[in-house]
Amino acid sequence: MTDTIRTPEATSDTAEDTASPKAPPPSRQRASLAKDAWLELRQRPTVWAALVTLLLMTAMALAPGVFTSLLTEAGGRCDLADSKLGPSASHPFGFDLQGCDYLAQVIRGTRPSLLAGLAVTAASLLIAVVLGLLCGFYGGWFDALVSRITDIFFGLPFVLGATVILVAFPDHGLGAMILVLTVLGWTTMTRIMRSQVIALADADYVKAARMLGARPARLMLRHILPNAITPVVVVAMLNVGAVISGEATLDFLGVGLQYPQVSWGLQLNAAQAFVLDHPHLLLFPALFLSATVLSFILLGDALRDAFDPRLK
Repeated sequence: MTDTIRTPEATSDTAEDTASPKAPPPSRQRASLAKDAWLELRQRPTVWAALVTLLLMTAMALAPGVFTSLLTEAGGRCDLADSKLGPSASHPFGFDLQGCDYLAQVIRGTRPSLLAGLAVTAASLLIAVVLGLLCGFYGGWFDALVSRITDIFFGLPFVLGATVILVAFPDHGLGAMILVLTVLGWTTMTRIMRSQVIALADADYVKAARMLGARPARLMLRHILPNAITPVVVVAMLNVGAVISGEATLDFLGVGLQYPQVSWGLQLNAAQAFVLDHPHLLLFPALFLSATVLSFILLGDALRDAFDPRLK
């Protein structure tokens, strides 16, 4: 019987063949997840409808004069003789209380609502990322202090708290509105960010990076933040619609923006006394407001479904 002699080359090849495949690096996994999410999102008609609606609203907010000149006749002219007239071929939205073309006024009301929603959400997201990273990573007395502060804000109703603050400062504008809504709106995203960081701080790849000498700043920014930010971004997308609704509610109650400023909430406030005789005054700003808020909600839900592996 002749013994089979294995050469070193054969032994090496066999070991390589039987070795388990290496796991892809985290950056490749994140890229694959984002690609899969985009492939799923672009197949949904609701996503495209929401995107088109929001792009149109953004264009109206950035350049309202372009749309009023294209869609209305003498959009800047106001005549009390036309007050509260209904829609017609030349004025599809009719006229408001001052006899101004209502389509032009509704288009001009897009800017403050959209600006408030985006600015408040961006500021709240920044606060949530910073505080959530620090609290979840370090813990200790700082985490306990921030947690107690968020508990206090959670116990304060959003609209009631904003109303009390804005009534105390009657000469306020859009900047003050954004500041107040940001102060009252950062808590939910901070809690979510903190919980994500706590869950990821004990992950194997974070422990390995720490053992290799990675500093806390690199651990947070390079290894934890990219994996913890997705749920917070999804909540932020949903939050834009909530902020726009909150801003319109404060305007409707009379504690938000004041005339001669133009917003959907102010238009709804002015229309409430004439809704039975002149329903167009309530219908069109409510339609624009609902379409904008619904678009952000649909996008947020779609992002959550696309990035949450438990829903696959």
